Amino acid sequence: MKKLTAIAFASGLAVASGQSMAADVDAGKKLYEQSCASCHGQKAQGQGMFPKLAGHSAKDTVQTLGWYKDGNQEALKEYDDSLGGSNFSIMAPNAAGLSEGDMENLGAYIETL
Repeated sequence: MKKLTAIAFASGLAVASGQSMAADVDAGKKLYEQSCASCHGQKAQGQGMFPKLAGHSAKDTVQTLGWYKDGNQEALKEYDDSLGGSNFSIMAPNAAGLSEGDMENLGAYIETL
């Protein structure tokens, strides 16, 4: 019985931990408004040389931001040739300061647009 209780307790902790790590759309919106909207537009529709972000999945956004953060121009070019070009020099420094949580929050917010 003690073994079963311990397993149930550990499972509960794993579920609780997973829920606390869920992306925060409101935090993503705030970060987007502070750091992204001036280039990509208030509703992420893109403007000028800055691409449209609306319609991207959270997963794609996190992956793309990770490539910018890591300086992986090759992956960006394979994913979308326009991402690894002239926008790289603008986006890489912006992504460099983002935590994994920031990227997940941004992805969650952008996915709602």
